[in-house]
Amino acid sequence: MSKPTPMMTQYLQMKEQYKDSILFFRLGDFYEMFYDDAILAAKELEITLTRRDKKNAIPMCGVPHHSAKGYIERLIEKGYKVAIAEQMEDPKQTKGMVKREVVQIITPGTVMDDMISENESNYLACLHLSGEEYTIAYSDVSTGELKVTQCDETTMLNEMSSISPKEIIANQALPSNIDQHMRLMTNVVTIYASDASFEIVDGLKETLQPAVNLLLSYISETQMRALDHIDQPIEYAALGHMRLDMYAKRNLELTESIRLKTKKGTLLSIFNQCKTPMGNRRLKDWIERPLVHKEQIEERLNIVKLFNDEFILRHNLREALTHVYDIERLAGRVQFGNVNAKDLIQLKYSLEQLPRINELLNPFNNVVKGLEGIQSLAPLYQMLEESIMDEPPTTIKEGGIFKDGFNAMLDEYRDAQKNGKAWLSELQAKERERTGVKSLKISFNKVFGYYIEISKTNLVNIDIAEYGYDRKQTLSNAERFITEELKEKEALILGAEEKAIDLEYDAFIQLREQVKSYIPNLKRQAKRIAELDCLQNFSEVATNNDYTAPIISNRRVLEIKDARHPVVEQVMERDQYVPNDCTLDDNGFIYLITGPNMSGKSTYMRQVALISIMAQMGSFVPASYAELPIFDQIFTRIGAADDLVSGQSTFMVEMLEARNALVNATENSLIIFDEIGRGTSTYDGLSLAQSMIEYVHNHIGAKTLFSTHYHELVGLDQSLDGLNNIHVAAKEYNGELIFLHKIMPGAVENSYGIHVAKLADLPDEIISRAGHLLESFENYSIKDLNFVGRNETGTPKIVDESESKHNQGLNSDVRMTQGNQAIMQPAFDLFGESENNEIITELKNLTIESMTPIEALLKLQQLKSQLK
Repeated sequence: MSKPTPMMTQYLQMKEQYKDSILFFRLGDFYEMFYDDAILAAKELEITLTRRDKKNAIPMCGVPHHSAKGYIERLIEKGYKVAIAEQMEDPKQTKGMVKREVVQIITPGTVMDDMISENESNYLACLHLSGEEYTIAYSDVSTGELKVTQCDETTMLNEMSSISPKEIIANQALPSNIDQHMRLMTNVVTIYASDASFEIVDGLKETLQPAVNLLLSYISETQMRALDHIDQPIEYAALGHMRLDMYAKRNLELTESIRLKTKKGTLLSIFNQCKTPMGNRRLKDWIERPLVHKEQIEERLNIVKLFNDEFILRHNLREALTHVYDIERLAGRVQFGNVNAKDLIQLKYSLEQLPRINELLNPFNNVVKGLEGIQSLAPLYQMLEESIMDEPPTTIKEGGIFKDGFNAMLDEYRDAQKNGKAWLSELQAKERERTGVKSLKISFNKVFGYYIEISKTNLVNIDIAEYGYDRKQTLSNAERFITEELKEKEALILGAEEKAIDLEYDAFIQLREQVKSYIPNLKRQAKRIAELDCLQNFSEVATNNDYTAPIISNRRVLEIKDARHPVVEQVMERDQYVPNDCTLDDNGFIYLITGPNMSGKSTYMRQVALISIMAQMGSFVPASYAELPIFDQIFTRIGAADDLVSGQSTFMVEMLEARNALVNATENSLIIFDEIGRGTSTYDGLSLAQSMIEYVHNHIGAKTLFSTHYHELVGLDQSLDGLNNIHVAAKEYNGELIFLHKIMPGAVENSYGIHVAKLADLPDEIISRAGHLLESFENYSIKDLNFVGRNETGTPKIVDESESKHNQGLNSDVRMTQGNQAIMQPAFDLFGESENNEIITELKNLTIESMTPIEALLKLQQLKSQLK
């Protein structure tokens, strides 16, 4: 292999420093990539992979510097980091190798500009481990927001799920289970170490400072500039809001759908009436962090009610907000130093609306709490109005930024540019008249500048000294001259554009520094605007969808009338959705829900949870009446899915979600369990389901919705005072199943599974055979249960074991126990009438309780041989 050239040596030295980044190496008008970076970038960006030259077959590819932003954005979206190496010297004025330096590392968590979604926060999170404690520090570099909290492992996982960082750094290798969870959020997880220390706001706990230091060090190292754009850290309590763990957020589809991983079909998609990007970002935060303090909830509800009652106020406020740009990120860009003139015009237009918003709200400041606090920032608006053109360029290095009259020297330069051609035309006419040469012309080229050109034919009649001409260039058929007057004007004209650009650049930097002094106040106004936008959004959605104001109860009562699922009802006609009631209190806090598949059990449970979340967000809810307690947590176990990344089966995921609820729930929590135990054998699942219900009833006391197809459980209302049976009604008519979607008291009579299979259009032969088998099972079951009978609901009657000698003789696999009671459940002959009656009789007569394990195994072997 040949020795690298000086330029490639420079590249390799840089690449050694930034091994985990794709190095964009500036060469003239292109950013070039080499070796593995080139191979990777060519594939990801779908650009041509070439070779450096015939002698050095080094893989390379490149992108034009003026369009590099789009390519970088695509790499960042795919989870890569990009290091930008710029030329630090003008190649035309440099002998030898041009000096280059990496000026910025762009990562998924440190993206600025418009590479990020305006409606979502772009968080970089630091996870700092110390013993059993986890410290989370996270920042949105585009706005300067910085928050920090300390928590245990479970709370940390839930909090990181809420933050949804685009990039994570950690102070040490993460435990495998934690690492797996982090990589479900982002594939950019970096182990990072730094001894850097930053001055931190007074009052921040010492234990939080290492995480903040690590985060700030990473931002400083990647952005390679001062951290003026990052706010002072705000400490917060991770448990200061309703706790929604990662399972609840996923199962309830709050901000992301389970199947498509998009906003469509989520609670977030319902609240789509925000007018500003700031409002949209704040809305997502409010959905994932419902309030737990009654005063704060009611303050929001009161403002929503005001906006409902004052339609004109809401309409005018929405109109004003339409013209407000992203003040948060505009302020962040000012602080960061990458703001341009168009950004400042957007800021000006936004500031123009603040007095209007203030004027709209002032009459109502004393009506409800929370509407005060908007400031107009008139001096800043006036500064921007007097300085920047209404349609400036996107770059700050090409001039055309400031209005005429803003700077006297700039006006003079512009006048020279504007009037230069007119002056040259006048000079040409004057010189033609003075010399008598009608073909004399004044021209310009980049090498010689401005000149007077006279053909050699006409020169014989002119004394050039008399006219003050100095020869500048000789051509074959003409001579070119310069005069002192033209030389002076040339210097003014040619220098005017360059000087004007330099002057405007310097003036813009000064203006940016002046705007910086308003940043703290700007961010306060941005926060208030975002909150107002969310609240008017709540009002608009409530009005359009016929929501009602919830009553936040101190009585630990949940009573909802005519409740609707806010998302499901959007895809149905208004009169098609069947609303339902729900009442849970301290006397009856568990609903055991039965009903056919597809009847609406899951929808019913989800709508109760979503209505509770909406109320604690400060939103009105889809119901005719709603009195709700303040839930500290909501736990869910809904649906079935493998966690392939963690190597966990459907049933294991189900048990982990159930454990999370049963271990962490309190009497002030809401638990939603859907079909617990379906991932294992019937008796295992039934046993687990009953045991969990009893545990919630006897030890937790949380309000619980528990749906099941285990009809054997409906008898629990006789032994558990806090449990009530309800079911989703369905009717069979002419062999067809009609779902009524109405919640009724009591247990369901039938699961209607074969009817649902018929609706799914399974082959007729399967449906017919299943019906025949079901009839056989039911006949056998009824015959075998004649000695105990059935309850009015049709379910097996619960009897005391001491009252049934027959029950005592049954195999232990044939009955389920409940305390000192037994639920009769005989074994079925899956193939109709048995041809092995003697063996069955012998099995029934076995007294297993008196047999040793060896005797039982021997007997089992004997019976197996007889079957052969």
